[in-house]
Amino acid sequence: MTTKANYQPGSFKKTNARYKWTPGTILILILLLVYFVMILYPLIWMVLSSLKTEREFFRNIWGLPAAFQFQNYTKAWQMGISDYFINSVLVTLSTIALTLSVAVLAAFGMVRYDFPGKNLIFLLGMGGMMFSAQVALIPLYRVIQDLRIHDTYWAMILPYAAFRMSITLMLIRSYFLSIPKEMYESATIDGCTSFQTLLHIYLPISKPILLTAAILIAYYAWNEFLFSIIFIDSRALKTIPSGLMVFRDALNTDYSLLFAGLTISALPMIIVFILMQKQFIRGLASGAVKG
Repeated sequence: MTTKANYQPGSFKKTNARYKWTPGTILILILLLVYFVMILYPLIWMVLSSLKTEREFFRNIWGLPAAFQFQNYTKAWQMGISDYFINSVLVTLSTIALTLSVAVLAAFGMVRYDFPGKNLIFLLGMGGMMFSAQVALIPLYRVIQDLRIHDTYWAMILPYAAFRMSITLMLIRSYFLSIPKEMYESATIDGCTSFQTLLHIYLPISKPILLTAAILIAYYAWNEFLFSIIFIDSRALKTIPSGLMVFRDALNTDYSLLFAGLTISALPMIIVFILMQKQFIRGLASGAVKG
């Protein structure tokens, strides 16, 4: 109960002012709503299109399906999506493992050891973020031919890891800088080697940023199209983005099956992000504390 002793004139007005709808707040909410619709509507349209027959897709392209054709997903899976899906999982997991392994070791060395040219090496590594994959396509193709890994999984895994290394190294290094140096010194006094300190102290603490980096790598490797279509010739090795090209034909394309394949390819990344969104945001926020 409010008494005259603790009541201050104008305090009630100040409290209510915090929840007042200003024109700027309303404008921001409208813009966010428009952006949300622009992102969500194509996904909903893709799912609805995958549940139509081929004839209904062209006759009623914007409407709801008269009857949900769930068998389109079964047909798409049996036509080869299952093989492409397994290839994508294999390539994505291998890319995550390779990129994180190299980035963690490099970040730990840059944070805990002083050696000539350390900052220069880091800047050169960050320069990879400005390097376009399209510009490196021809020389990279020749390198892959010289290494004799053309039309193998390594033709995708190595380029994917290389082009994700810069952002991964930056995030992990920034997170390692936020870990107190005293923890490393205490572990050294207790007799731990550098690798043991990294394995038992740094990595358990760094789970948020490692999960964040893994999501970013997975998103890139799962959806990458250019390298997978140029460096891979065998249909048995194709990933989902390049494998979906098989569903297209210049004269006859079953768009319902094509959209069913697109829905299957998009579903894993959507599920992963929904399940790990808290860790993703936490990792980005904590990894940006120091640089």
